[in-house]
Amino acid sequence: MIKVKSSENDGPKDPLDDFFSPKSIAIVGASSKIGKIGNELVRNISRYKANGRIYPINPKSECILGLKCYPSITQVEDNIDLAIFVAQSSILPQLIEEAGSHGVKNAIIVSGGFKEMGDERGHYQDQVITNAKKHSMRIIGPNCIGVFDSKSKLDTFFYPDDRMVRPGAGGVSFVTQSGTFGLTFLEWATNSKLGIRKLVSLGNRCDVNEIDIVRYLGRDPLTKVIALHLESFSDGRQLIEETKKVSLKKPIILLKTGRVEGSKAAMSHTGSMTGSYQVCKSILSNSGMIMVETFEELFDISKAIEKQPFPKGKNVTIVTNAAGPSVAASDLLHDLNLNMYEYNPETLKKLREILPTYAVIGEYVDLTGSATSEDYKKTFQILLEDPNIDAILNFIVFLNPQLSPDVVEATASAQDHGRPIVTWATGGEFAQKLISKLEELGIPTYPTSERAVKAIQGLIRSSRNLR
Repeated sequence: MIKVKSSENDGPKDPLDDFFSPKSIAIVGASSKIGKIGNELVRNISRYKANGRIYPINPKSECILGLKCYPSITQVEDNIDLAIFVAQSSILPQLIEEAGSHGVKNAIIVSGGFKEMGDERGHYQDQVITNAKKHSMRIIGPNCIGVFDSKSKLDTFFYPDDRMVRPGAGGVSFVTQSGTFGLTFLEWATNSKLGIRKLVSLGNRCDVNEIDIVRYLGRDPLTKVIALHLESFSDGRQLIEETKKVSLKKPIILLKTGRVEGSKAAMSHTGSMTGSYQVCKSILSNSGMIMVETFEELFDISKAIEKQPFPKGKNVTIVTNAAGPSVAASDLLHDLNLNMYEYNPETLKKLREILPTYAVIGEYVDLTGSATSEDYKKTFQILLEDPNIDAILNFIVFLNPQLSPDVVEATASAQDHGRPIVTWATGGEFAQKLISKLEELGIPTYPTSERAVKAIQGLIRSSRNLR
């Protein structure tokens, strides 16, 4: 094949680039029947276009969605950059052999029915690996949903647009063994106005694994943060070595599930043995990854990193019109060994001069239920003049009648000062509209004070690794 410049960056073409920006795609197992996975794949990939070079493969069809259909990949008179397979596991080894003999070097196997089903089906996966290695073919999957790339627009999902909205472009790349977690991450991103760079669903990881993808994303200048979900490790030692290097350039957040020793649930899901949770702790301490305990925390920290700058230290302050969540947040900050910043005399003096008498200025600034948008704006202005404040937690109850909707703009005005601001807010339809506006303006907003505090903690932990 002719070597070309990579579409992902300005350097030489990376061996994995064709998984995300191929010039030609074959869909083996394409279907003319609406509702079939092979039909939705053709429909979604047709939007990507790949310079018009899309080849449905099915011996029983002549045309699918206006595209000429081929009985075999070997009959396509073109170099195929990426082949996507949706076919029964029993015939996949032969299909991989045909693709490899035709020069295909990259494949995504969407189909399940391999090692995740037990030893009886596991030999099909072994045969696929053998045939792929014979032709130096790289494989993502099997038992996965493939990849999503917001820049190239490649989308190997088999979910229709009316059931799943794709997010916009951004700097978060998510790597997961779970297709469901992948879809959930993208849907939450859409709702939070969070931009996504790439998603990679690894599935059974018969070849391409988390180490390959972390290395690849570490070189990707458009990936700002790597969110990683694993049920097991392909090679813990290699992962540690790779993340040691990558985490110096960009944060890596890890959610390890299947933490119970000998977890059968994870074994049956992706067909691989789980690693002990103590190994995960070791990975975190040795490689610079940020370990999280829940999917929410994985998403929340990713969102905060994408939308806000890294703090220089761990001095945090709170601005609020709701005392209850603020007290809870103050407790959690202490539990997490973060500093609840004590205002210096000059900052205290300025706050007392500009704020109404109903404001309570103590461990944090409580503007009380009488707060106005102007109170918030003035408070932010004073706090941002204090160089010792590293991050701001902003709590808003939108329902108070004195508070006008332009508190959103007042909050946004606190951005672009080199310090992160994270918001807690919740409520019904009225509040949700304002929360959506905050997210649009780049303010990460969370429905509980605990999630907001842990997002701040994630930013602080990330900044330490990057120094």
